[in-house]
Amino acid sequence: MFLLVLFYYLKIWLFYKFSCIIINGDNMFESLGDRLQNAINKIKGYGKITEDNISEVTREIRLALLEADVNYKVVKEFINNVKEKALGEEVNKSLKPGEAFVKIVKDELVDLLGKEDEPLIVIKPMTILMMAGLQGSGKTTTVGKLALHLRKKLGLKPLMVACDVYRPAAIDQLKQLGKELNIEVYSEGKGNPVEIAKHAVEYAKAKGYNYVLIDTAGRLHIDEELMNELKNIDEAVHPNEILLVVDSMTGQDAVNVINGFNEALPLTGAILTKLDGDTKGGAALSIRHLTNIPIKFIGVSEKMDGLEKFHPERMANRILDMGDLMSMVEKAEGLLDDEEALKTAEKMQKGKFDLEDFLVQLNQIKKLGPLENILKMLPGAKKMGLNNVNIDPKQMAHVEAIILSMTPKERKNPDILKASRKKRIAEGSGRSVEEVNRLLKQFEQMKVMMKRLKNGNFKMPF
Repeated sequence: MFLLVLFYYLKIWLFYKFSCIIINGDNMFESLGDRLQNAINKIKGYGKITEDNISEVTREIRLALLEADVNYKVVKEFINNVKEKALGEEVNKSLKPGEAFVKIVKDELVDLLGKEDEPLIVIKPMTILMMAGLQGSGKTTTVGKLALHLRKKLGLKPLMVACDVYRPAAIDQLKQLGKELNIEVYSEGKGNPVEIAKHAVEYAKAKGYNYVLIDTAGRLHIDEELMNELKNIDEAVHPNEILLVVDSMTGQDAVNVINGFNEALPLTGAILTKLDGDTKGGAALSIRHLTNIPIKFIGVSEKMDGLEKFHPERMANRILDMGDLMSMVEKAEGLLDDEEALKTAEKMQKGKFDLEDFLVQLNQIKKLGPLENILKMLPGAKKMGLNNVNIDPKQMAHVEAIILSMTPKERKNPDILKASRKKRIAEGSGRSVEEVNRLLKQFEQMKVMMKRLKNGNFKMPF
């Protein structure tokens, strides 16, 4: 099954859902979000908020947060604040109890996550960033992801520096990333990390690089040797930014890791990795409140473009299933063709959208990365069943193969596709006639959705 879900403005057009959906385990805050929403839904059934019903709901929220591995001190303060505001004069009388309570919970979540966005430090003519973290946190991969972000999003010229001289193959790993991304890696092999860092900065200045990312060695635990080496690099090159990479699956212990590093180094921020895995999310809700170290980025997939800027309000929206349209727009920025989108919009409005256009849009959307990550950003994604799907990339390839097996005339006029033509298309694409029929059926449904949207009577068909 292949459905157009929605398109927004001129930046984001098509989102797809396949019939061969595999249900995954909970990812980034999904379990926590479900529990919070279930608790909030109880309030929506009440005529007003009282001491009795608020106690019942906050009890469930408390359990949800504790099960998500949020620090108990944070949970206690969060619950007290929610209860106090829900029963106090801060509740807008014009709002229904459910709406007022959702706003209170969201505001408190934003407060926990850090209130304001913390941008990456960029200083002209050159910025030096040192990346630190325990072994296994995804530090070296994150250096590559951040270098790609700096080049694509900020237009900078980054240089990656291999200062992890102890872990087997760490230098080779960074060099391989550099080769894949076409970003230079400075390396001197297994030398002195402090001297390598100094030489790298000199090299960057001479070669016109404006951002230096230093990948340092990690350990299985915080130790004196690790900290002394990081201190020496800090004193030698005076980095403008020191980011700590933290594995989100460490849960509450992430706070201890950050505090341990922060005692020795002037940390300017943290990057939370592996939020696409089976993580409870408690680390993100505890870190800023207990350490005052801002989360600047989050790792949302293993792919090199799977690094996102951390926005407290947007994350709170995701947790409460309110969607994250701004992140969707930013993700599409520079990836989707505006001119092509305008042409498509005109065809959609005139009802002339055909399979040729569909194929063009399919290739555009593939640039956005895993579609399941995009679907989760839609408001009400959980209610629509889009929060826990895994879309097999092969399905997109199958659809593409079917359309490419059609003649240009057939793509522009799919109504002419009768039994003999469908059989030829199936054989040419290596798919079955049933799959060809399914695609054509879904394409017709998609056109119905477009017509509804044009007439202002849009309703999700699932």
